[in-house]
Formats: sequence, structure tokens, C-alpha cells
Amino acid sequence: MANIAFVGLGNMGGPMAINLIKAGHKVCVFDLSESAVAQVVEQGASTKVSAIDCVKDARFIISMLPAGKHVDAVYLSPETGLINHIAKGSVVIDSSTIDATTSRKVATALAEQGVGFVDAPVSGGVGGAVAGTLSFMVGGSDDEFKQVEPILDAMGKNIFHAGEHGAGQIAKVCNNMLLSVLMVGTSEALQLGLANGLDAKVLSNIMSKSSGSNWTLDVYNPCPDVMGNVPSSNDYQGGFMVDLMAKDLGLAMDTAVDSKSSTPMGALARSLYAMHAASGNGGKDFSSIFNLFNHSSK
Repeated sequence: MANIAFVGLGNMGGPMAINLIKAGHKVCVFDLSESAVAQVVEQGASTKVSAIDCVKDARFIISMLPAGKHVDAVYLSPETGLINHIAKGSVVIDSSTIDATTSRKVATALAEQGVGFVDAPVSGGVGGAVAGTLSFMVGGSDDEFKQVEPILDAMGKNIFHAGEHGAGQIAKVCNNMLLSVLMVGTSEALQLGLANGLDAKVLSNIMSKSSGSNWTLDVYNPCPDVMGNVPSSNDYQGGFMVDLMAKDLGLAMDTAVDSKSSTPMGALARSLYAMHAASGNGGKDFSSIFNLFNHSSK
């Protein structure tokens, strides 16, 4: 079992760290939120007064942070950067969803200090983090991937090696761009049916058994009360926030600009999610975009 430092214990990071503990790893955790730290310590983790103290004895350092600027600061800050305190031969696993450029920058800087790095963003939401069924999209060398795969296995069930550094981030934004487009399309199709007198459960069943079948319809239906145990049937609480989807779509658009790629559906989805967030829905689950097409409320 490995010594692991885990930095960033939000809705995703906390459950991920707990699954590492359940797998028998020795885990030291750090977060600016004392309550978040306390919840994981209750499950068997240790903690230190600073992230620097946590990483000193760690073979693997895992981070789950909000944005690229936070990843850059945590690892590369001249004053407090972890780069100056991670032991040579250790490997950093950054599971934040950020831009590929920052991932490559951090990877290069750490490599100069003899420290490995993989970008390993996740898919599967809070439910997947709790259940240990996340999908990891990993960018790094073959050797780095082999080193981190057993650690990721404790937190997920689908571990993909997408390519070299930054490839995990590219795969993640492609996946979430497609997810957003599917959610928007599913929402407007269901609302069209409702506006013309169809029952949402009946229509969902028809489309699920027909060519319109997709994950957002079959597993994460955005219409309230069509299926249980999804955010739409819990006033759109829990799950993956609109603000986060808007952020990921922004990353996708930046990636498209960099590669001169045409992404008209992704661009429209980004605009719709930005509008939805600006209307006060940023903290709701991303399936709440369903309400944007609600004919009865207009």
C-alpha cells in the first residue's frame, strides 16, 4: 500500500480520498476547509498543518482543484509551491479539470525535479466518486501510467490512457462537450413532447428504445419524476453543477480555438449554459437546462 497526499477535498475529492483509505492506502489530506478535512480524517486519514507537510513523505500526490490557476499556484508558486518539497521519484496525479497547457507546464517543471506527473481528470460525478466507479482519462508517459494505474483503480472502474501529458484534459473536455450537447438536445425533445400533450415517461421510454437513445435520456433523465435517484427528481440538487459545466465548455472552446477546430454545437451549448448560469442556476445540476425550454412557464 502507498503513502498518498491528497490536496483538495471538495464534493469529488473527499469521496475519492475515502476510497483510497478503504483500499488500505495511507492517506494524508489537506484542504482550506477544516470541515472537509475533518470528514475524511474521521474515515482514517491523517492531516497536517500545510499541504507542504503532507507531501514530504508521499509516494503519490493527488490534487483535485477548481481551475488551472490553482493547480499552477499549488505546484509552482515560488514561495509555497509543492514542487520544492515533493521527493524525487514521486508521482503527481492531478485530477482537476483544467486547460491542457497548464497541465503540460506543471509536468515539465516537475520532470526537471525528478518528479512524475499525469493529468487524470474524471467523469462520473459525485455518485461515481462515492461509489468508486469514476472514469479516469490519463495523460502521461507509458511508465507514469503504469505507476498510477493501481492507485486510480481504488477510485474508479474505467482507467484510460489517453496519450501524453495534456491528453487527459483534451479527452475530458471532448467528453463533456458531447455530454452538454446531448443534455440540451434531450431536454428540448422532452419539452417538445410535453408541450404537445405527451407523457414524459412514455416519451422517454419510446426514445430510449429507438434511435434517440443516449446516456442523458436513459441514465440521467432531465425531466422531474421520470426516474428516481437523479438530480431532476430532487429539485436539481446534487450531481454536476451548471457552473462547472459552463467552465468545462469554456475550456472546450479555448481548445477549439487553439487547434482551429469547428465546434458549432459545443459553442451553442456553452452559450446556453452561460445564460442558464447567469439566470441564477449556477449551483443546480446541469440537467436543469431542461427548464430553459419549459413552454408552460413562458
